[in-house]
Amino acid sequence: MDICLVIKARLGELGFEQKDLAAAAEVTESYVSQLLTRKKLPPAPDRTDIYEKMGKFLNLSGGKLAELADAQRREELNRGFEDPPAPLFAEVRELILRKCAPERQEQVRAIFEKQPFGELERLVTLKLLDVIKRVAREELESEKWLRAVARLSGRSYEQMRVIILDFLDTDVFHVSGENCVSFLDPLIESWDMDLSTFSMEIVLNQRLVPGHPKKFEFAEREPDHPLEGEPGLAEFLQDATLSGNATRDEIEFLRRLRFQGKRPTPLYYYRELQNLRDPLHFRAGER
Repeated sequence: MDICLVIKARLGELGFEQKDLAAAAEVTESYVSQLLTRKKLPPAPDRTDIYEKMGKFLNLSGGKLAELADAQRREELNRGFEDPPAPLFAEVRELILRKCAPERQEQVRAIFEKQPFGELERLVTLKLLDVIKRVAREELESEKWLRAVARLSGRSYEQMRVIILDFLDTDVFHVSGENCVSFLDPLIESWDMDLSTFSMEIVLNQRLVPGHPKKFEFAEREPDHPLEGEPGLAEFLQDATLSGNATRDEIEFLRRLRFQGKRPTPLYYYRELQNLRDPLHFRAGER
């Protein structure tokens, strides 16, 4: 059964119009129209909240709409599998280069132009998309946050919801200029990459996404501690006289300690635990 026909039939039964459904789903009327006229592929169910909102308004199970949408997506994607669309990357590339650290821009641009949509360009774009999508999923239900992003990009709240729903459903081959202007641009402050190790740092707009920069490393490293854990820590944890009242957070702190050369004893961990608990060893946090 076609999801478009189900929604249209239900609208008719309830006496509602597309604009009513758009208001309930908190999207634009043109977005609903494109979905129901099959000009736009239904978004992936695991990347959107639209089916739950529509299902509630139409007195249908949101799970039913999501199931129909998933079936229609598979059919459409299988139909176009033999001739996948070429990536449209003009605006996206310019945004990515503009956000790159100034001292790295020319080097990165030369690589991008020498290898159009090559390994480096795909890697950088994919990681930027991953980070911004994670933010979008977390904030999709926050009207205050969506309105803040909408103001920065000159869009309405409903238009921004449509943009984000589309963005969550896109991938590295289909990201559009609209995604860049309305969403990627206001959220990404800058990014930088060490081209020898491919470690990457992404700085987000602190007004919209407060917190530390996101850091990723792609270099292969040898483990700097035994995979099975420190024998001394295991003995410490087994001895109730030493570790009997240690909290989960304290134990996790002890697990993160790293050593070179000599291996620590259970007594070392006991003393480290006492040091951790002693307020004289720590400065009071600034207010």
